[in-house]
Amino acid sequence: MAERLARAGVDDPRVRAAFERVPRHRLIPDALAGQAYRDTAIPIGEGQTISAPSVVGAMTQALELVGSETVLEVGTGSAYQAAILAELAARVISIERVPRLAASARRALDGLGVSNVVVYLGDGTRGRPADAPFDAIVVTAGGPTIPDPLLDQLAVGGRLVGPFGERDEQRLMRIRRTSETDYTQEWIGRCRFVDLVGAHGWRE
Repeated sequence: MAERLARAGVDDPRVRAAFERVPRHRLIPDALAGQAYRDTAIPIGEGQTISAPSVVGAMTQALELVGSETVLEVGTGSAYQAAILAELAARVISIERVPRLAASARRALDGLGVSNVVVYLGDGTRGRPADAPFDAIVVTAGGPTIPDPLLDQLAVGGRLVGPFGERDEQRLMRIRRTSETDYTQEWIGRCRFVDLVGAHGWRE
């Protein structure tokens, strides 16, 4: 795992330590457990995947977490990204639109003893206004554009990381909110994710 993260440019020691502590094999279907530590995406049902460790690592590092943050995750999936974030932030709010995945993610997190992640069932492209503003937001599916509600719910000084663009290829972006009205964008690299479905994403 360390070598894969290094090849992806993940050199933050806190991020790398978090990956060592989270057992990826416990967050994927049992039938695919043998593939848990390969650097590849793995299907988890409902047309969704768990991203390759190198991708999760790059996105996590780009959030620049120091430990005191409240983080919003859009797309809980298997809960692997949520479990990593739980090691690095004070509180994680995760939203999943698929009922079965939301329920299984909660069970998986409980099984790992993770207590600082709250999983909600809903449309993640709308964010979670009741818990905003967020110090960091990670979007784990590819959308056509950055959802406006997520930009609105990002704290000044906060970072949003996610893939945006066409369905067959997106750009992994980091957006910083520099003031109440201003944002900057950085391009991290090309990628391809499952669709971000919702009111401010792709239609089903």
